[in-house]
Amino acid sequence: MVADKISQFSPSLAQGVQPATVENYNWYGCQTESATGRALSATDFAADTMTLESCRTFCSAYTYFGAEYGRECYCGNSFSAGSVPAPASDCNFPCPGNTSELCGAGARLSVYVLDGAAAPPPAASSTTTTAASVPTLTGIPEGWSYQGCYIDGANGRILPYQAPDSQTLTQASCANLCFANGYSISGTEFAVQCFCGNAIQNGGVVTADSQCSTACAGNSAQKCGAGGRMSIVSDGPPPVFQPPKPQTGGLGSWTYQGCAMDNINQQRTFFWQLFFPNTMTASMCLSKCAEYGYHAAGLEYGEECYCGDPANMASHGATFRPESECNIVCAGNASAICGGGSRLTTYFWTGTPFYSWDFPQDWHAGEYRFLIGGVTIPLMTMESITGKISFLSKWGTGPGNETGAYELDLTLLDNFAQAWRPLHLRTDVFCAAGLILPDKGGRQLTVGGWSGDSTYGTRLYWPDGSPGVWGTHDWQENVDELSLQIGRWYPSAMIMANGSIMVIGGEVGSNAAAVPSIEVLPYTGHAPLIMDWLARTDPNNLYPFVCVLPTGGIFVAYYNEARILNEVTFDTIKTLPNAPGSVNDPTAGRTYPLEGTAVLLPHRYPYTDHLGILICGGSNNGVSNAIDNCVSTYPEDANPVWTIERLPSFRVMPCMAPLPDGTYLIANGAQHGVAGFGLATNPNKNALLYDPTKPYGSRITVMANTTVARLYHSEAITLLDGRVLISGSNPEDGVNPEEYRVEVFHPPYLLSGLPRPTFTIADKDWSWGQNNIAFTLGHAAQNGAITVTLLGAVSSTHGNSLGGRTLMPNFRCAGTVCSVDAPPNGHVSPPGWYQFFVLDGGIPAVGVYVRIGGDPAGLGNWPNFSDFTVPGV
Repeated sequence: MVADKISQFSPSLAQGVQPATVENYNWYGCQTESATGRALSATDFAADTMTLESCRTFCSAYTYFGAEYGRECYCGNSFSAGSVPAPASDCNFPCPGNTSELCGAGARLSVYVLDGAAAPPPAASSTTTTAASVPTLTGIPEGWSYQGCYIDGANGRILPYQAPDSQTLTQASCANLCFANGYSISGTEFAVQCFCGNAIQNGGVVTADSQCSTACAGNSAQKCGAGGRMSIVSDGPPPVFQPPKPQTGGLGSWTYQGCAMDNINQQRTFFWQLFFPNTMTASMCLSKCAEYGYHAAGLEYGEECYCGDPANMASHGATFRPESECNIVCAGNASAICGGGSRLTTYFWTGTPFYSWDFPQDWHAGEYRFLIGGVTIPLMTMESITGKISFLSKWGTGPGNETGAYELDLTLLDNFAQAWRPLHLRTDVFCAAGLILPDKGGRQLTVGGWSGDSTYGTRLYWPDGSPGVWGTHDWQENVDELSLQIGRWYPSAMIMANGSIMVIGGEVGSNAAAVPSIEVLPYTGHAPLIMDWLARTDPNNLYPFVCVLPTGGIFVAYYNEARILNEVTFDTIKTLPNAPGSVNDPTAGRTYPLEGTAVLLPHRYPYTDHLGILICGGSNNGVSNAIDNCVSTYPEDANPVWTIERLPSFRVMPCMAPLPDGTYLIANGAQHGVAGFGLATNPNKNALLYDPTKPYGSRITVMANTTVARLYHSEAITLLDGRVLISGSNPEDGVNPEEYRVEVFHPPYLLSGLPRPTFTIADKDWSWGQNNIAFTLGHAAQNGAITVTLLGAVSSTHGNSLGGRTLMPNFRCAGTVCSVDAPPNGHVSPPGWYQFFVLDGGIPAVGVYVRIGGDPAGLGNWPNFSDFTVPGV
């Protein structure tokens, strides 16, 4: 009986497609809707649990029932004119109440006929077609107009939003509803249905206006679509997107991987989250991930983008799922799929890698070693020209038994009491700035501090004594005689090319107002100059990174901005583009409290190349996600740009120490948070080595780990023996200890087993441009080529190595007899003290301090008060 009906009513279905069996009804066929109305005209019924059986029950009084769109049921005793048989394969929507049954499709009905009914006569049709009337529309949004009749439902709905049915619907009411909700397209269908969107989806195509023939329920003079037909009104010709699928072309070296899991145990598969509301495309997401060096990207919920690496999937337990689970179209490209609910449309970068980190083993990774127990938690460290180490602490708000300053003698490590010499401060250097001055004595200067008189503090220490022998000098200060003009907390300081001291930025003590100004020491009668750009970026610009540029001018990096100042007027000469932050946040910053760290890249003879600036780490406002990249630039370029390089892990509050071989050690810090007490979590115990001679993306080597958390108020400075002294940690977070232990990091060059060179040099006070300064090697080269390096004397605090500079001067050797040429001027090498290293095949000798450029500002005779001793120029 069923086979007979199949042959009688739908021969095409008899060729292998089997219908569902429905009691008292037989399969009739797949039927199109009529161009002039419903194929079956009786009242329709829809339910999310619909089955063919529920539709049959609803239509029990009729000869025919038909299921459409998976959830709509129609009844009738005959078909409307224009409804014709369609291929059985067109009816392919599963019934929601029984997915083994098929309930039509868009503008397609799965039709069943009452058992025993005769075959119907051919549907009547008109021999002529009259174009539907398209009246001029009034009352619609300005700029909108009728755009034609579109076929709906062939591959799914062509507009995504459906408003509630309206018995007063007109084209104008639908257009205004869509406009009010932010859409640019409206569509009317079946007299009472209003749809909205910003593009025609699922490959909708224009058909004859006559096919939109159903009168609008609210205005019989207007046509509001028909069965499977939608009257479109929009702001200009609407864009059309094809049926959505994952985009696989036009994405460069990104390769589609599949639909992957997200939010596993409330953890994102890829860490960095970006939002592109109403605009996201695959290209938008992937290009942003590539810009910041990520090798994996995932698109989710139509407008969310995630960046990470392929390895994140395994580490988070994410697996690939059926393609059907990624079913949300991209907000900016309805032809493409952008994930689903907790599902990622996933791509991997398969081109040339953005980064390639080395992971050396054994001694090649360097080594942390315990040096000595401490007597204070320093927030500022300096190696004096005597080779001893100054430790300065926040004694005013620290333990009551502290004096505020101590000096560590590295030759007395086996005698704890003698190794630490206590010195004394009158005001609190908590978050001050420090420098080593170019005067004859290599005095140490600190300016600013915590509160009250401390913020005006201008303190001087003239190191004396010798290795193994305590000196007699102490810190000198008298705020009534010598002070800053404005009290400052978290300022920076710099020796300018003319030898004067520039003090910049900060806040009034105790978390008060900004101090957005620059002043110069010694005082010359000029009041501090207000910098509007410091006022504007407070409080994220503290401890700005500053340096003298070889071509003249002063570079300043603050928050996420940078500029070059005139060194006389401090007017802005050039404003650089903003430094990139994190991939999802252009407001992420690099200076305190979003604290990263900065160094100057090596500047090599003949010093004609522009000077490079490297800044690593930092944090985001608000969520405090630490940044996992470094950025570098050459500010003297005509059009400077920032280059982004991925870090292997997140870093906030890191330190960076220049090494004699031209590389840089990155150490300390946390993987989340910002600088301050109790504001960071997850210590980063891994050291990194940055080698600027390698190509971008392969400059970072992952080195050894420490066991000691080094968080807020931790420091790193390079010693004359080539080690890096690692000290401090003052988190006050209730989790990690206040850290008194002092460590040293041994770079690989000290662990290679190759012999260290030795050298002697008599002249340690160089003039700019002085040539042929003699030095003698202890023996001829044994490990490789001889090289020489100058490292500026550093005062390290809060990730800011004030005074740091790396120079590679001109030199020559004949056997063991060598000579070196001093840098040419105060812009290439600002006046001051430098560590002078000689290396044999990359292995450094123990260095010595030399002075370059003398003391042109006469700081050695400053200040002229009887209670201050001065070394002279």
